[in-house]
Amino acid sequence: MAKTPKDNPNYKVIAENRRARYDYAIQEDLECGIELQGSEVKSLRTGQSNIAESYAAVENGELWLTNSYIAPYDQAMFGHEDRRRRKLLVTRRELAHLWSETARKGMTLVPLVLYFNHRGIAKVKVGVAKGKKAPDKRATEAKRDWQRQKRRLLKENG
Repeated sequence: MAKTPKDNPNYKVIAENRRARYDYAIQEDLECGIELQGSEVKSLRTGQSNIAESYAAVENGELWLTNSYIAPYDQAMFGHEDRRRRKLLVTRRELAHLWSETARKGMTLVPLVLYFNHRGIAKVKVGVAKGKKAPDKRATEAKRDWQRQKRRLLKENG
């Protein structure tokens, strides 16, 4: 039986976009590599990053992560810009698929999780998503509240 990423001691979540699942209906997700500078990797190891306001886009045949924040590393000899665009690494086939999905009306690419995989390599999970309207958000919240209440009732009676 294969180990899940969370069972592996090297797997570490650096930043999570928790708001994404509330604001968007995630159709599918894809693991991407991310092109980083040395000081960015050091900063990520200390856990100083944020992907909450960031987004991904296909531009000129490449996939880019825009507006993600990685704090400057103080001990670095050559620092980095904290909000620079970072290239995401995917295969040509995956890139073509993402481009065709975002060409459809209302679809966007949202970064969900930034993490180190079991080999210690930084990865970004990008979701192909459609924006939710206010009634959809209320339905999601009601469903989550019902699940929470159901667990509470089962705990009391069990």
